[in-house]
This record gives sequence, structure tokens and C-alpha cells, in this order.
Amino acid sequence: MPPGPEDVLPGRKPVRELLADQPRTVDDVLLRQGLRGPDIEAIVTACREAHVRFRFVPAGDLDRIFPGNHQGVLARLVAGELASVADVLAAARAAPLPVALALDRVQDPGNVGTLARTLYALGGGGLILPRHEGARLGPAAAKAAAGTLSRLPVAKATNLARALDEAVEAGFTVIGAAGEDGAQNALTARPPFPLVLVLGNEEEGIRPGIRKRCQALLRIPQARPLDSMNVAQAGAIILGRLAALVFPQG
Repeated sequence: MPPGPEDVLPGRKPVRELLADQPRTVDDVLLRQGLRGPDIEAIVTACREAHVRFRFVPAGDLDRIFPGNHQGVLARLVAGELASVADVLAAARAAPLPVALALDRVQDPGNVGTLARTLYALGGGGLILPRHEGARLGPAAAKAAAGTLSRLPVAKATNLARALDEAVEAGFTVIGAAGEDGAQNALTARPPFPLVLVLGNEEEGIRPGIRKRCQALLRIPQARPLDSMNVAQAGAIILGRLAALVFPQG
């Protein structure tokens, strides 16, 4: 029997125990469609109580992820233990670059990992992702992050809009990256710190409900026309500008 991936925990009892003891290490839980019984009800209840996303999937999907005996239940693990939103904000406030990244439905784990790597290198504080609509923080994200996902606090917020409200209440400025004409030039803007930089989905950008929480929008001026810019590239450019404001003699 071939070994399963290292970021997956199979089995009903192991998954229940992990949810009880270390729920912040769980990205999501997959259950086989049609499963019923006390064990499954207990796992679903534990997921809800710990705010861990779960879903029922066809048996073939589970078999592809883990070819061994999974008992119809798999927990997929994060690259590092998840933090709370408050943890991320505290880390950002104390960081050399007092910035946290909020990623609104960024789907590509490689983009998340690359942004984490950039944020860490520039001295940023941590990341906030939506719990149910963001990329998995598994091997692809960890590889792109080159180890930095385990060095930065990462929170998965049940409600990203509420997390941004929490940031504002804690004294943070919330700014979003958007390409519209009314947005400020990202290369000349001087937003106040500490701040949360919001980056949107690769195709649709920032959702309207999240955009309402942004106190300012930044756009990246382009010398040549380009349909779009990769979210990790755009984030790196804006983070570089913010770092230049904090470390002007660096």
C-alpha cells in the first residue's frame, strides 16, 4: 500500500482527537458522502465548534487523496498551526513592518505562499484568510512560502469583513489593492501604520462587502498596458512601497 501524503490525517478516531486537542492545525475535514452515525455526527459537531470547515465528498475523491484505509474521514492539515485574528494584529503591530495581509478569496496556494515569503522578508506581521473561501495552506503553499508560513502567524477568519472591523477597532488602517481610476497611486501614497493590506481574488478582485471596509484603495500605475497583474506580484510591489516608507535608509 503506498504511503499517504504527510499533510493528511486519516481515520475517524484520529480526526476526532485532533479536532479536540489541536483544531488550529486542521485546514479542513473531508467526509465520504452518505456516511451516518455517532462518529460522523461527533466529527461534524467538533468541526462546527472549532470553526473548521468540512464537507461531504464522493468516495473516489478521498481515495485519490489517501489511498489507504481512511474510514471515510480525512483531515487536511495546515503548514503551521493557525493563529487568531488578534494574534495576527498583535504580531503586525510589533513587527518591523507593521503590516498584516488580508487575502480575500485568493485561491492559488502558490500565490499565498509567495505573499507570505515576501511579507516575511520585508518584516511584516502575518496573514488573515477567510476560513471557507481561501486557498489550502498545504504543501503547495508551504513550498512557495519556503518555510515562512510556519514563522508568521496565519489566521483563518470565519467572517473576513468582521476581522477587518476588528482591525479598525484595534487602530489599524485598512487599505485595499484595486485597479480602478479613483484609487490612489500605490507608489506615492503614504497610508498610516499599522495597517492591513487587502488583496483580492485572482479573477474578481475584492468583494464589495470587503471593499466597504477599506479606508483607501491603491492602484499600481503601469507604464505599459497589461490586462492584469498576478496577485502575488501586485502584493509584492505594494509591500515594497510600504517597506520603503518604514525603512527609507535601508
